[in-house]
Amino acid sequence: MSYTIIINSSTDLPQSVVEQFNLKLLPLKYNIGDKTYINYLDHRELGIAEFYDTLRNGELATTSQINVYEYEQAIQEEIDSGKDVLILSFSSGLSGSYNAARLATENFKDSKQKVLLVDTKAASLGEGLLVYLTALQKEQGKTILEAYEYANTLVPHIAHWFTVDDLMFLRRGGRVSGTSARIGTLLRVKPVMHVDDEGKLIVKSKSLGRKKALMTLVSKLEETIDTSISNLVFISHGDSLEDANLLKEEILKLNLDLDIKIINYIGPVIGAHAGPGTMALFFTAKHK
Repeated sequence: MSYTIIINSSTDLPQSVVEQFNLKLLPLKYNIGDKTYINYLDHRELGIAEFYDTLRNGELATTSQINVYEYEQAIQEEIDSGKDVLILSFSSGLSGSYNAARLATENFKDSKQKVLLVDTKAASLGEGLLVYLTALQKEQGKTILEAYEYANTLVPHIAHWFTVDDLMFLRRGGRVSGTSARIGTLLRVKPVMHVDDEGKLIVKSKSLGRKKALMTLVSKLEETIDTSISNLVFISHGDSLEDANLLKEEILKLNLDLDIKIINYIGPVIGAHAGPGTMALFFTAKHK
């Protein structure tokens, strides 16, 4: 039986990838002022550069998760068309969307068709990388059970390394204290951050200055990448394409025969909390 892979817009994948693999997108939403936007991957409701300009101008953005009903609707549509469903969800450590998906799938436990759920414990193009590699499995003819098992084996190997340019966005999200944010801003401290085994965001180290932080990302890749799983590397950025290209150049200098497949914007769902100038690097590692 054929199956559909359902993903979230928190993957930050280009719309072209959704079309390439015939994925079904469930977008999250974000709010600026009294207006709510749907986070489509092509940013049709608000251009992504305009979104970041809005943040730079002092506007605050908040986000909202996908609810149980939205998941139920999406699942039912696929079941009605005779398909099984594989959901690859935004990290349970960062969003309640996973729990909504879990509750929705329980309502289909007596269905003749399979409805399977994976907590990617990933975000942005880390989540996107897991989706991409799993979609390749489907494209190669793997069954839903094989794709499900493959996705679960990938979860502990999807490495996320990133740095932010403005600590005040992390302060608003409760990731650093107000005092740490103010002192760090004055001293030009740039935290290097990571998504841990539980899919939660943690600070791993601090660098003085932007360039050192970017080079730390490259060092982490060189130290931990496992190309026996995949040689793909994804880069996402908070409206900082020049730095993303610099990161690409430094990675290619390692001569590890890597394929930097996607460089894309960090979407509003992640960008609202990380801020402009965020730079993120994703790859498969011996351990995340």
